[in-house]
Amino acid sequence: MNSNINYQKELEKVLIQIQNRDKTPTLLLHSCCAPCSSYVIEYLSNYFYITVFYYNPNISPEAEYRFRSSEQKRLISSMDTKYPVSFAEEEYDCRQFFSAVKGLEKEPEGGKRCEKCFELRLQRTAQKALQEQFDYFTTTLTISPLKNAPLLNTIGISLAEKFGINWLPCDFKKKGGYKRSIELSKEYDLYRQNYCGCVFSKMENGK
Repeated sequence: MNSNINYQKELEKVLIQIQNRDKTPTLLLHSCCAPCSSYVIEYLSNYFYITVFYYNPNISPEAEYRFRSSEQKRLISSMDTKYPVSFAEEEYDCRQFFSAVKGLEKEPEGGKRCEKCFELRLQRTAQKALQEQFDYFTTTLTISPLKNAPLLNTIGISLAEKFGINWLPCDFKKKGGYKRSIELSKEYDLYRQNYCGCVFSKMENGK
């Protein structure tokens, strides 16, 4: 993991290359929630045909998952974008998350348990991107100041090499991205959750 790389600048290099091509590429965008995806969709839909991929078996309880999913779909249907944005969702199965983090239940937020959760969600995104022949895949997770962008990019790059598909480098919190996501959340009246999603983060926050 290289914390010295400016992944926003790496993203901008890719976007310049894309602008010089005749064909608009496709992007499978893993999304953790509507608020985090708002700025990313606004930004990247100028360069890609985006499919927002909602795969988050970490979210508990199921009612919370369903509501966040519905907010994601509502946002997509409400936004006016240069290129159309579509939605795809995996069947909810929290057992996948609990299996992935087994033995790490007492890890602090942001530790090894979160790393396994990132790997779980990004691997499924990479697999789907390969199966459906997307040009790139990436995640909205780096927009959060609480998420480790170098780690997420390291995982994404590793999976890109494993599956033979392009990872789109990202650190969406940069250049005012996080601030813009808050503005858009207010504009679209989006539900902003008070915990990351899993039962462990919920307990840690005393919710």
